[in-house]
Amino acid sequence: MCFQVKDVLDSMHKDSGESESQKKLLLRVDGGAAVNNLLMQIQADLVGCPIIRPADIETTALGAAYAAGLAIGIWKEDYVFNTEEKLKNANVFRPLMTEELRKKKVDSWCKAVSKTFDLADLAL
Repeated sequence: MCFQVKDVLDSMHKDSGESESQKKLLLRVDGGAAVNNLLMQIQADLVGCPIIRPADIETTALGAAYAAGLAIGIWKEDYVFNTEEKLKNANVFRPLMTEELRKKKVDSWCKAVSKTFDLADLAL
């Protein structure tokens, strides 16, 4: 799961045209998997950025409400994305892995994924 998230984030950065030096990321998580401290630490290590888990991890509905409120002008972005206020009770997982080890693990993941490409006959 963590490697897949990294792949998606890397694709988003590539599509946005951001250079590596512009890439500043803070990943917010919620939901059932976010309860797992080990999973969150692995995610931080692989992505190479802090992972923010709110005190209340079941915030999916709240996120939908914020998105709707932003769309119709009920809330301003400053209120919804006020990082300082939201971090007071949040858990923050910071990357501990070296860049060299991160690259080695990601390269190994990419190699494993590429080996699966011809395993299934999708024409069936």
